[in-house]
Amino acid sequence: MSCKASILCRSLAVTIVAGLLFISCNSVNDDVIPSIPVYLNLTSASLWNTYGVAGYGDYRIFVKELRQPSNFAYTEQTSTGFGGVLLVNGTNPFSLEAGVPMAYDLACPVERRSDVRVKMQISELFPVAVCPVCGSHFDVVERGGSPLDGPALADNLGLRRFECRQGAYGGFLIINY
Repeated sequence: MSCKASILCRSLAVTIVAGLLFISCNSVNDDVIPSIPVYLNLTSASLWNTYGVAGYGDYRIFVKELRQPSNFAYTEQTSTGFGGVLLVNGTNPFSLEAGVPMAYDLACPVERRSDVRVKMQISELFPVAVCPVCGSHFDVVERGGSPLDGPALADNLGLRRFECRQGAYGGFLIINY
């Protein structure tokens, strides 16, 4: 094989491997948890300053049925999905914008039960979500709830994501229809 052909083959192989990695990164199944409505209104600056997430890796947990956090004024319109809402300040993996709120359902996609909720655990760099039952770890700060290890990685199951819309007064509205 000539030198040019060898370089071309290596270049083609690198392109194919990169393409497969890109496809596999985008094939996380994040819709195994039932799509239950979410409406968490933190659009005023005062609500966001109290209950929002400001620093990279900061997180908050909202579960209406458990009144968590206990001092949050839940209303009839408030709904927190299947297992609750995990609100995190991180990087949007689709736009690569850093320091933005990301929201996920707390229910583990492996266990698929509303009462089996991921818990936040501090890792070396930033918090990760960990299922207390199956042991799966999820990157909620930089990879959009993608699995890092455990049965969720084996089955390529990620946390269900919710939309965070910027409000007119400095906060965010977390929704899922």
